[in-house]
This record gives sequence, structure tokens and C-alpha cells, in this order.
Amino acid sequence: MCIFARCTAVTVLALAATSAGATTLLINAHIHSMDAAHPEASAMAWDDRGKLLAVGDAAALQRQYADAKRIDAHGAAVVPGLIDAHGHMLDLGLTLVQADLVGSASVADVIARLQTFAAKLPKDAWLVGWGWDQNRWPGGAFPSAADLDAAFPERPVYLRRIDGHAAWANTAAMKRAKKSLDGVWQPEGGRIERKDGRATGILVDGATDLVADAIPPLSEKQTRDAYKAAFAKAVAAGLTGVHDPGTSLADLKILQKLAAAGEMPLRLYEMADGNNAALDWLCEQGGHWAEPSGHLRMQTLKLYMDGALGSRGAALLADYSDDHGNRGLFVSNPKAYREAVEKAHRCHIQVATHAIGDRANRHVLDTYEAVLGKDAATADHRWRIEHAQIVALSDIPRFANLHVIASMQPTHATSDMPWAEKRLGAERLKGAYAWQRFIHDGVPLAFGSDFPVEDVNPMLGLYAAVTRQDLAGHPPSGWLPDQKVNREQALAGFTRGAAYAAFMENEVGTLKPGLRADFVILDGDPMTVPVRQIADLKPISTWVDGKAVYRVTP
Repeated sequence: MCIFARCTAVTVLALAATSAGATTLLINAHIHSMDAAHPEASAMAWDDRGKLLAVGDAAALQRQYADAKRIDAHGAAVVPGLIDAHGHMLDLGLTLVQADLVGSASVADVIARLQTFAAKLPKDAWLVGWGWDQNRWPGGAFPSAADLDAAFPERPVYLRRIDGHAAWANTAAMKRAKKSLDGVWQPEGGRIERKDGRATGILVDGATDLVADAIPPLSEKQTRDAYKAAFAKAVAAGLTGVHDPGTSLADLKILQKLAAAGEMPLRLYEMADGNNAALDWLCEQGGHWAEPSGHLRMQTLKLYMDGALGSRGAALLADYSDDHGNRGLFVSNPKAYREAVEKAHRCHIQVATHAIGDRANRHVLDTYEAVLGKDAATADHRWRIEHAQIVALSDIPRFANLHVIASMQPTHATSDMPWAEKRLGAERLKGAYAWQRFIHDGVPLAFGSDFPVEDVNPMLGLYAAVTRQDLAGHPPSGWLPDQKVNREQALAGFTRGAAYAAFMENEVGTLKPGLRADFVILDGDPMTVPVRQIADLKPISTWVDGKAVYRVTP
């Protein structure tokens, strides 16, 4: 078995109990603790409950814990357990059993991938896929149902766009909607793309459910298996925690069973979806619920204000620069949104709202300010805006004034940079993906990926945050380079910043006595390797509660 040398095969481990009273000591490590008082160390000790006892000098700790079980890190870098502050666990698991369209270069490429995938399925089964992005294709135009109909005239096809805020369906799938998609009507919070009154096959935001609701629902076993596949992928990437937005009450019950059975190897901070059932249940729990192991909790309501920039659903204060007359859309009715926020406040529930465009961000800030009132400045509410992607410059200081956390995803910037200026124009880019401006104004940042929209690998997020470049090193100085963050700021976003956003800074996010022994041992040092190599770093092992939940083996 190889724990700390570079190895090839992968093992995902279930949590195992240690002997009563046992102490474990990690030595010969280069520990970046993220504790400002003691930022670096060479050893750390933890007890059998997974609580850190000491972090410091190896020689001193070996004397102090002479009888401890010792693990030699062989000089490897150690960082606190990495936390993705915005990742969709069930969607990640489901992408592993759907047609993979990520990186497809054209409509023809999509069709070819679908035909290969369809050959594995029963002939009458829905063909469901994920990950297409028309911005990567020649011309950048939305595709149509006709493109799919030629290859799949009878089998229903439903394909989610990479951002999850648009879908592409064929005619057979659209016919299964409860209401004809043709005409002039539009669903609340969504848009059906049409030509001469006929639905083209592109559904944006609230319109996607018109077809998705016809897809046979997952069984409990399928849902459980998808979650377990996502857990394995997450811990293999070095994640010890994920903030999981928009979880239904039914899916939470499945997660509760997994946690109770010891089948949840990382910490999930669940955000209830915005329907009444989940909100009512969380209110009944007093605004907070936690599973005894500390691996599953819920105390947040996830709401949506607008769509995504890539599908032109983000709500903007002025027209899209490449689509005059279109300012995006609110996917939630403002009155209903305000009522949900007010109810969450009464129930002492943290609120997290998806807002991409500057109009959406302003509306969320206005609503938070009105609902919180004096509590905005005095209470430890830690309300969040998820993405905060395009923000008017005058609104950035309001985040700090209202004590609102900006939960942002660095790889969104590097994914969007080839076409963002076409959507927004140069002036609006000043408040786009503006991490350094938020830091300057004292806004707490929590970093994530929004997987599976982006890759689950947090090293790609660290690299994007520090360089604002793609993996080929373009553009040479980084895109909008004044908004780069340094390595410590980037790592903080995925550790102590994410922990703070989940009220967990006294449990995880830093390595210091009294906190949980959640950490990652890496095959290189993210604070010192050449910057391009940050993206290529890999976990040697991932530890939760002082137990290895993932490691590489020979």
C-alpha cells in the first residue's frame, strides 16, 4: 500500500473506527494550516474522535505524543480539507450516468456522442444528456429540435446546457409536455425560444421543467447510487466538504439514510430548495438540522433570482450587448421571493440566493436590506449571494454593509472570458468576477466550482483564481488581471472562507487544536510550485475526522 508516494491506482475508503483512546501523529509534513497565528507546521496530532490535539513542530510533538501511531508524510504538502462552497452533488452523480456532452465542438459532435450512448439503452428510453455549450461551436447560435429529430425521430431527447439553465429537446420530447409549447405564451420565470410561433427546442430557465417533468423520475436506489458516485468523485478530488444548493426534502431523506449508515465520507452542508415543503420542514426544525456525525446538516434556504449569462437569462440593468432588447429575466416572482425571504428570517434560516446579473444582484441586496432591517448590521445572519457574477460597482460595498457573503466560482471567469465581453461590453466587466474588489471592500468570499457546471477539481479553481488564465496560459497576463487573488487568498476561499459561510469556522477550514482533523495531503505544494502546476496537483490522500476517505494505492 502506498499512502504518501506518487501512485497510480485509486482507492476510496469508507470511514473506519480507530481503537479507543488512540492518538495519531502526522510527521515530516509541510502543513499550511490557514491559521494566521501559526500558518505553518511540520506535524499534527489528533485523537480517535478526529479532533486535532496539536499542530506544530515535529520534534516537540513526537516527544509530547511518544506513544502515538505515527504517519510519515515524507515531506508532502498538507492543507486543510478543501470545501466547495457551491456544488451540486446529485447532479454530479447523474452526469456519470447520462450522455456526456461537455466539450462537444459542434452539433454533429453532440449527435455522434448521443448515438454512441443510445446504443447502450433500451430503445424506448429517454435519451438524457448534459454539458453542451453553443458558445463553443462555430457561430455560437442555439441549436434546434430539428438537429436532433433527424437522428432521433421517435425517441425523446432532453439535453441540459452546461450551466443547467437551458435545455435542448427534440420534437418527440416536446410532445410529452402537458401543454403545447407553440404559440405566444411564456411560462413564469422562463422562456421558450420560438420561430414563427413554433418552439425551436430551446427552453430557458423556468421553461425547462415543461419537458423535464415528463421524464420518468429516479427511483430511490438510482438517487442513492448517484449520490455515492458523487461522494467518491468529490473525495478523490480532495474535497472534505461541499455546500450543496437546492436539495429537495425527498433527497434530504435519502442523504439522511446514507449518513446514518456511515456511507457519507465527507461533510455536506445542504441548502433546502425553495419549495414550501422544504422551507416548512426547516422551520419546524427551528431553522437548523444536523446529523449526529457532523457529516450532514441543513440550515439554509436556496432561492433563485435569475438565470445564467451563457443562455442570456441573467437579469441585467441594461440590454445584452449582443442581444438588444433582452435584459434577461427573473426566474422568481419578486413578491413570492420576498415572502420566502421573510419567512426564512422569521425561522432563523440562512438565505442563499442565486444571482448572476447586475439587476438580479441589486434586487437581492434590496430585498435582504429590507427584510433584515437593523439585523443586517447586528445579527450574525451570514446571508449569501451565490455567484455574484456581474455586480454594479456601486453595489459591491453593499455586500459588506449588509454582512452578505459572496459565494463565487473562479473557474466561471476563465470559462466565460472568451465571450463575456460580447454579452456585457467593456464597462460592465469592471464589476464582473471581481474578486479583488470584493476583498478590498471587506466582503467575505467563499469559493466553489458550481460542479458539474465546472469540473469538481478544486485545483482548477485555485489556478483560475490566481492566474485568470486557461490551462494553455491565455491570456498571457490573465483576463482582467487586476482581479487576480494571491495564493493564500485563493486557498482561504476554499477553506476558512467556505467554512465561515457555513457557520463551521470552529469545526473546519483551518488546522488548529480543537477543530476537526479534515485535511488533504498533496503531491506538490500549492503555495510554491510554478503557477501552472497548481492545476495539475493531485491529492495523495483525503482525510475526514482523522481517517483516510481516499488515497492512491500501487
